[in-house]
Amino acid sequence: MLIAQISDAHVGVPGTLFYNRFDTAGALRRAVEELNLLDPRPDVVLFTGDLGDKGTPEEYVFIRELLAALEIPLFVIPGNHDNRAAMLAAFGDVPYLDGADEFFHYAVDDHPVRLVGLDTVNPSEFGAGEMCGARLDWLDRTLGAQPDRPTVIFMHHPPFDTGIVHMDRIKCANGKAFAEIVARHPQVERVLCGHVHRPVQIRLGGTIAQIAPSIAHQVPLDLRPDGPPAFVFEPAAFMLHHWQADRGIVSHMHYIGDFGSPISFSTGEPVA
Repeated sequence: MLIAQISDAHVGVPGTLFYNRFDTAGALRRAVEELNLLDPRPDVVLFTGDLGDKGTPEEYVFIRELLAALEIPLFVIPGNHDNRAAMLAAFGDVPYLDGADEFFHYAVDDHPVRLVGLDTVNPSEFGAGEMCGARLDWLDRTLGAQPDRPTVIFMHHPPFDTGIVHMDRIKCANGKAFAEIVARHPQVERVLCGHVHRPVQIRLGGTIAQIAPSIAHQVPLDLRPDGPPAFVFEPAAFMLHHWQADRGIVSHMHYIGDFGSPISFSTGEPVA
């Protein structure tokens, strides 16, 4: 099974630019085009939050128009720039959200790898994430329901520190309790996150937790304790997580853009 993970598009309403500088809608459009061209094509695409930038209903109308071109099944969860109620209304017609109410999370059981999407939004503190007691209980029950199925958890806020201090201040709270639950369920193959706009990975709860880069703009790699919040136009990218029964998941980062044809090792000529 091939799982694509895109994250942190920050799409505004039509005609606007991110910080009056960057066309995030165009970045999402390019990511969709790139996903459709992949060979082999992913079985699913996971969108790990911050679909919109302000979380308005108008943004989600536009985002759904952009995502309509995607020819691969899509599963979304909210980030801190999303509005849970507006997003639920915008995606209310998708079958996997049947029954979603207080939180925007769910399990998908139709594939060789079980997909568990988590809502980490903290409505009382913009930017920050949390796994409250109710959400931790839901996760424990959901994982316990199918202990023999290889499982991927996908969420927006990472439940661990990255060393990028200004982002660590708004990570997912209760990370220790989250990790303890994951450790009780060894079928969890990966914990996939967004939010930090950089590729990062760590061992957590007996599995691998990792963060995808943004399909738009990135956060600079600044490990100084007083590093300022900032963004940079490093290349956009998404993740591909390739699961096989005999080896689990191998993850790859795929840059978005035209970087020319591959060059043959043996002939030095472009490879078709």
